[in-house]
Formats: sequence, C-alpha cells, structure tokens
Amino acid sequence: MKATLILENGSVFSGTSIGSTSDRICEMVFNTSMTGYQEILTDPSYAGQGVVMSYPLIGNYGVNSEDNESGRPWAEAFVVRRMSSVGSNFRCEDTLDNYLKKYDITGIEGIDTRALTKILRSQGSMNGMLTCAEHFNVAEILEKLKAYRVEGTVERVSRKEAEECPAYGEQKYRVAMMDYGVKRNMIECLRHRGCHVTVFPASTPAETVLAGKFDGIMLSNGPGDPADNVAIIEEVKKLYASDVPMFAVCLGHQLMALATGAKTGRLAYGHRGGNHPVKDLAEGRVFITSQNHGYMVLADSVDPAVAEVSHINVNDGTCEGLRYKRPNCFTTQFHPEASPGPKDTEYLFDRFIASMGGDK
Repeated sequence: MKATLILENGSVFSGTSIGSTSDRICEMVFNTSMTGYQEILTDPSYAGQGVVMSYPLIGNYGVNSEDNESGRPWAEAFVVRRMSSVGSNFRCEDTLDNYLKKYDITGIEGIDTRALTKILRSQGSMNGMLTCAEHFNVAEILEKLKAYRVEGTVERVSRKEAEECPAYGEQKYRVAMMDYGVKRNMIECLRHRGCHVTVFPASTPAETVLAGKFDGIMLSNGPGDPADNVAIIEEVKKLYASDVPMFAVCLGHQLMALATGAKTGRLAYGHRGGNHPVKDLAEGRVFITSQNHGYMVLADSVDPAVAEVSHINVNDGTCEGLRYKRPNCFTTQFHPEASPGPKDTEYLFDRFIASMGGDK
C-alpha cells in the first residue's frame, strides 16, 4: 500500500506503508543509531514524535520481549529507507512490521531518508503527517501541521501509581525515582548496584518523596519542552532544597536547571543517537554517549554560585552536564544507562552510589 509523508515545509515523500495505516501527525525527528530500534520506539521521550532512522536497513534482527524500555512503544510514527521483512537473530520473537501493527504505529519505507535527514538537520525538526490516503489536500494538511504542538506528554507517559523495584542481591540503598518518562534500564542500573528503587509518578508532591527518608533521589528522562512542566519544577525546587543526594538525567537535568534559576532553549534538530561525543571537563576525557533530546540548558544562564558546567558536547559545545554547589547533586543531559549503548558513562551511577555513602 502506498504511503505519503508531508512535512510542514511542504516537502512530500512517497513510499510504501509499514505498520499501521492510520493517519498520524507528529513532530518528525531523526536518530543516527545503527541498531536499537526497539529501545528507541519504547523510549517514552519520543512521545508525540515520529522517528526517522538515518541508517538504511532497519528490522534485520526482529523484536523481542526483553529489549523494551517501557511497557509499550511511545513513538507515533516510524520512517525507514528499508525494513527487513525477516528478523534473523536467536532472540527474535517477531518481525518489526508486526510489532508496528500491534501497537498502531504508522510507518513508511522506501523513501530517501538521507535527503529527509538533511532537511531536518538544515531546517530543524518540524511537524509531519503520514497518510495512506490516495487523495489528500496538501494545503489543508499544512494548516494542521502548523497548528500541532507536542503537549502534556510527561503526564501521559508517567506511571499512575508508585512502584517498588527491589535490589538484586543485598540491598544497600533506597532510591526514589521520579518518573517523567523513565527508561527501564535506568532503574535496572540502580537495582544491579544494590538499590531498592521506588518509582513515583511525575505529579507526586515533594513532601511525599522526602517523607520516605530515601538515601538518594533520581530525576528521570522524559518527553517535551521542560519549561511546560511548571508544577513539577516547583516540586523539584523542594527536593533540591533538601540534603538528599540527587542525580538527574535528560529532562530531569533540564528541570533541575529551571528549578535553580537557569534557562532552557530548543536545539535546531536535537541530539538523538548513540554516537554523540561528550567531554567530562573534570577528567579531561571524551566519552561516546547515547542521547535523545530536543532542548538544552543554556550554559550562560547558569548561576556560577549555584552550579558549574561539568560536561560539554564536543560537536556543538552545548551543556551536557552540571555539577551543583549543593553537596551531592549532579545532572547529565545524555543517557548514562544507554540501552542499547554505548555504556561508556555508566560510571555516573557509581558516582551516585558514592554520593549516598559508597559501597556498604
């Protein structure tokens, strides 16, 4: 079946339908990863977005029940150059096409994803519509695309009730995880280090969290514009005012910055992929990181009396981490839990453990 992708700038790409045949409007972004498409689809940070994979062959190892980063996929649409009809891997349980159909994700293959990626990189991420209709009015679609905005996504992806995740082996610490769209492996990285993790819904009052007398607090990744989360930012201020060790990632990093007086801004096309070089300024080393974000903390808005930039993106010099003057508090823009990788920066979980007292 024919499928068509119409971008907000008027560009039209024709290809073949994969997955669901439902019409879908979303923000189109690109990801440079060669593998990990299942982890990408199930990353809650993609809520409200359609993902363009820049690597030309996707789906060659199929899908399985172990690689999901949340209970369901969150990406609205999926765009590939070519999708393998057969999954060849000893862990394969189904094909990617069946997976897209099962979760009503609209997709398209057979288009020039290199040309599409170049448009999104040069003109910035923009809204798009995928349709399988034979006839459509481009002018009417463009009006809908201009009106679309990704909103309310944190509330949509966050848990509705608190969840207990026991440590693997001996329990050493109790950690509160604020779920703004947390990936499963972020919780797993803590559990494997002896942490009992209590995962709280995004709307949980700070008083409830602090009453739990946790050894540490983590603020998770998540979707959307960080500045939209006004109520959450107020709660983060209260958590920051405590003396509990804190570690925040991606959206959590941005929310912490906003809670302490800094500002955030939108990147032209975002950082999404598993090959982003980041320099740890304290160690003088460059690490390859996994990233998925469209917004950044504006480094020049950070009060030096409150925090200092700890990591920078080697490609564009943007802020990738903050070390706060408040004891035992640091944040990163990139994803140290990776999944599918690389795992170069998992050492930050060890740093968080050390901030809670080290190896008991």
